[in-house]
Amino acid sequence: MIPSKGYAAQGPETNLAPWNFERRDVGPHDVLIEIAYCGVCHTDVHLTRNEWFPGIFPMVPGHEITGRIKAVGNHVKNFKPGDLAAVGVMVDSCLDCEDCHNHQEHFCQVSPVLTYNNLDHDGKPAYGGYSNLIVVPEHFALHVSEKLDLAAVAPLLCAGITTYSPLKRWKVGKGDKLAVVGLGGLGHMAVKFGVAFGAEVTVLSTSPNKEEAAKKLGAHHFVVTKDEAQMEAAKRSFNFVIDTVAADHDINPYLATLKTNGVYINVGMPLKPFEIPSFTLATGNKVVAGSGAGGIQETQEMLDFCAENNIVSDIELIDIKTISTAFDRMLKGDVLYRFVIDMATL
Repeated sequence: MIPSKGYAAQGPETNLAPWNFERRDVGPHDVLIEIAYCGVCHTDVHLTRNEWFPGIFPMVPGHEITGRIKAVGNHVKNFKPGDLAAVGVMVDSCLDCEDCHNHQEHFCQVSPVLTYNNLDHDGKPAYGGYSNLIVVPEHFALHVSEKLDLAAVAPLLCAGITTYSPLKRWKVGKGDKLAVVGLGGLGHMAVKFGVAFGAEVTVLSTSPNKEEAAKKLGAHHFVVTKDEAQMEAAKRSFNFVIDTVAADHDINPYLATLKTNGVYINVGMPLKPFEIPSFTLATGNKVVAGSGAGGIQETQEMLDFCAENNIVSDIELIDIKTISTAFDRMLKGDVLYRFVIDMATL
């Protein structure tokens, strides 16, 4: 076993604090990554506080991981010590079910293993990236270009792929009008990808003071959703709406902004179920879709696209000892746009 250290929640009522634990030894097909940076995701708050479902404690969160390969198993072919590497929301799957064969390992029907708050195939808890080391099968490690800022790459492993994947799946591109609801960690990446794909991008936000920031990211237009006149003018305007807001909210005003045959994409995952009148969908042939992260092949494709187009997240680098404050600030929307932990501070 490999001695490791990190920050863990001992229970849903406790703050994250230093914790020593062990990683498994490096197997023939594994890589050992020395973690340099880990992004802070809203999911980390939800899971450490049991807001979605009962968790596995002690819990080491973090699924936006970048670092360098420290060691490799003797059957590893695509990585060598010293290579940059990344890990996202999953660290294993059966690799043999229909979804795995279709490069959607995150939807594995047999034995998916999420990066943390999950049991690994050996029956032991999987621990995430708020730590100094991680061991994963080679298949679930990703290559990162030396051209990019490694700290700013970290949020691409969740916020990036979660927005990239549905925009690619729905073929959002030149000639399309895309609305992005919310301008947080996911929202700012949706703007960057939408612009890079050639769409005309509008940010829909409750906060008028975010207009300048939205335009700086490349958004072409900005709509204040609390302004009834602006929302009335936005009706039947967009081919696609990608909603990145995690807080409970009514999506019907956003459905009204869709053109005929328009698609609403939920990636924010609010807890409260949506209430949508059937006539809202039938009138205009509207589609309500969801999307969750992305498979390994698509995540690597995204990282390569980002290297080619110089796209990374806008981040605030933090000391891990300030993680509780970062959680509180994130819940208040007080971050532009993603906290990333510098693991040198561990």
